[in-house]
Amino acid sequence: MLLRTLTILLFFTSSYAGEYQISFDNIPLGSLPSTWKAEATQAGSAMASWQVSQRQGKNRMLILHKIGDSMFNLCYTKEVSFKNPEISVDFHANSGVIDQGGGIIWRVQDRNNYYVARFNPLEDNFRFYVVTNGIRKQITSATIRLSKGWHRMKVIQKGTQFKGYLDGKKLLDTKDTTIKNAGGIGVWTKADAATSFDDFIVKELP
Repeated sequence: MLLRTLTILLFFTSSYAGEYQISFDNIPLGSLPSTWKAEATQAGSAMASWQVSQRQGKNRMLILHKIGDSMFNLCYTKEVSFKNPEISVDFHANSGVIDQGGGIIWRVQDRNNYYVARFNPLEDNFRFYVVTNGIRKQITSATIRLSKGWHRMKVIQKGTQFKGYLDGKKLLDTKDTTIKNAGGIGVWTKADAATSFDDFIVKELP
């Protein structure tokens, strides 16, 4: 975890051709990166609270234990836009009774339209979903049990082909054509899942 600053290379109008990297070490505690925002799909009366907090001596992207009643909790940026991304992030499932864990969102059009890759330690599965008009549909799933602690998730999309990795092991390989446009990128949890994220890296594939 050597990243210390936000790095953006080679901006184009529709997407980045290059690499976007962010660790949260230099983001003030209690805030979010300047271009990131918290939203919800199927929002309830109270929103979950996202902020950079310190855990284990480092700053992390953290969804706090004080959870709202929204179904899906998003924290993302559309300041950068990718169509064929390779995305990776470290994550730590902290707590949750209804749900735990979480993961990556990409090709984000808005809070109701995006792709999701997520791991849930309560169910021991890793899945791809697509959310359209606020409705989530499962694309594919793999069964896997992970130890408690930090793990690394990676997603690769090239055209209609999707691949998903946990700790370097490919577990998901499928196709989908639902969302065709480039979009934003970020992280995601469901219901009361409190999860930490760090060292978020995206690059556009040729």
